Amino acid sequence: MDKIINFIKQSFSWLTLPSLDSLRPSYFIEIFILAFLIYQVIKWIKNTRAWTLFKGIIVVLIFAVAAYLLNLSTILWLFTKTFNVIVISVFVLFQPELRRALEQLGRKNIVSSIFTPSASVEKTNKNMEKCHNEIVKAVFEMAKVKTGALIVVERQVLLNEYERTGIAIDAIVSSQLLINIFEHNTPLHDGAVFVRDNRVVAATCYLPLSDNEMLSKALGTRHRAAVGISEVSDSVTVVVSEETGFVSVARDGRLYSNLSAEALRKELEIARKPSTEVRKFKKLKGIMKK
Repeated sequence: MDKIINFIKQSFSWLTLPSLDSLRPSYFIEIFILAFLIYQVIKWIKNTRAWTLFKGIIVVLIFAVAAYLLNLSTILWLFTKTFNVIVISVFVLFQPELRRALEQLGRKNIVSSIFTPSASVEKTNKNMEKCHNEIVKAVFEMAKVKTGALIVVERQVLLNEYERTGIAIDAIVSSQLLINIFEHNTPLHDGAVFVRDNRVVAATCYLPLSDNEMLSKALGTRHRAAVGISEVSDSVTVVVSEETGFVSVARDGRLYSNLSAEALRKELEIARKPSTEVRKFKKLKGIMKK
């Protein structure tokens, strides 16, 4: 315990509070700028698949601190020798995401991103509810005539790398649009449609297939693709079977089959909530059952 206390004291010994007389307005400006930049970086990380990598890096750092406290010299030696390689690898792997983040920063309206009026939030929720109603309507219209469909509803994790495999559309979600996209023998019917911020952003996109051996062998490529994209992101993917006309939803690596319109609407309701809220809701539900 003494070693841990000494380590904490040594680590934060450089932190000293300045006297009130030495405080200058520039200090507060610097604090505001740094806080804003750190917030934007964390927000960017959470909106990409880098969030999973970031959590892994935190685990590695905690392990390194534990190795230092326990004086595990061999592990510390390995960590110091490979640290530079790990940092370079991170920048190489996420070079496309970093480039897009800088491009978005140049196009972003910083003032509007900080101050978002409550009326705008309420309008967004209404638009999202309308979007989901249009999806439900289109899905069950296609289910009646057994038209296969694959609709990916993005949540917090952006899936630009998969959207780029298709054709950009950028149109308001409507049941007529979705039905026309998945109509047989049309140029856009094959592949997945991506929905982001109540808009169809791309069609004919390719998705990663799931390698889960627990999935039924009777499932086709469309269902395996839906499960595959749910394994690498927090998206909610709606599938219409071309053989049976059944409606299914893939979420969190699991497939929920033969859903009714009300059940699908509830699944899309989950897509409106942040992933953290969904996890808290599940934990609370589990506690109430006990």
